[in-house]
Amino acid sequence: MNYILRDENAIYYECGYSSDNALYLRLGSEAWLITDSRYTVEAREAVRDAEVVEAADLFKAARALLRQRGAGRVVFDPKDWSVAGMEALRARLPHVRFVPRPDLSHRKRMIKRPEEIALLKEAARLGREGFDTFARYLATGGLDKREKRLHFEAEAALSHYGEYALSFDPIVAINANAAKPHALPTETLLKEGDLLLVDAGLKYRRYCSDRTRTVAVGRHLHFGDDQRFASPKIQKAYDLVRKAHDVAIEKARTGMTGAQIDRLAREVIEEGGMGRAFVHSTGHGVGLDIHEMPYISARSETVVEEGMVFTIEPGVYFPGEFGIRIEDMVVMKEGRAEIL
Repeated sequence: MNYILRDENAIYYECGYSSDNALYLRLGSEAWLITDSRYTVEAREAVRDAEVVEAADLFKAARALLRQRGAGRVVFDPKDWSVAGMEALRARLPHVRFVPRPDLSHRKRMIKRPEEIALLKEAARLGREGFDTFARYLATGGLDKREKRLHFEAEAALSHYGEYALSFDPIVAINANAAKPHALPTETLLKEGDLLLVDAGLKYRRYCSDRTRTVAVGRHLHFGDDQRFASPKIQKAYDLVRKAHDVAIEKARTGMTGAQIDRLAREVIEEGGMGRAFVHSTGHGVGLDIHEMPYISARSETVVEEGMVFTIEPGVYFPGEFGIRIEDMVVMKEGRAEIL
């Protein structure tokens, strides 16, 4: 298949290197990484199975290769290209037909190789260590700190104080702010007895981790699953989300669709009378990108296979009151879901 890539992680997957200004072109058995002079020395040291082409104008260089090789059909992912970028590529190439194929790279990357699973497992382990470091900070110095300060401390702890990049901007939310699934930090102060939701992850050799815990704040604060809240309503919601999380992981099987796994978690919460409060999907794939295929949602027809990695993250949200989410990454292994 002939195809051209623009996305950094898609390019890295193909040849082991990418930069913020690069194209990857494959025509049959030949492949090229096209980048500018800022990156060519490093690229030539790292790239595998492709020729590095240095060019000030990436699109011009790609057009030249397409003309030289007489390419007639080239596949691309329209989600990764701007209108301007595709127009620049198509310029003066009337003989080439560019065929859109959404999620081109994500579909190739859905089933993780054993070495990728090992990297994801290490990312998850390091992410858990980061959570433990953040828990120690919260227990000893987190009280009376603003969410904005807690967000800063979470970034520091999860990155192992700068050793690793983060998978995404962490979510650190107290009480009512936790009712926003993608809450931004506020001026709210953390107090004893508060509910605190933390969603964070890091990258290990470019592969992401993703984890969410909701905890009761006190002197023995920890990010384990066993949490005890003073409010009966919060405790009931927490226990329900935990059950949905555990049931979905326990009952997920290869051969199910993403929608069927989503249903495993959603039925638990609906039977508990909180179905309307579960406002997002049950999970998403994780790899080089923090959100990849397969999607574990009510609309997903993707059949889950051995080697796929995704999150299980049911949650319930009560605007103006609180929100709860519990999330772990799993890999499908020997037909079942195994927590990473």
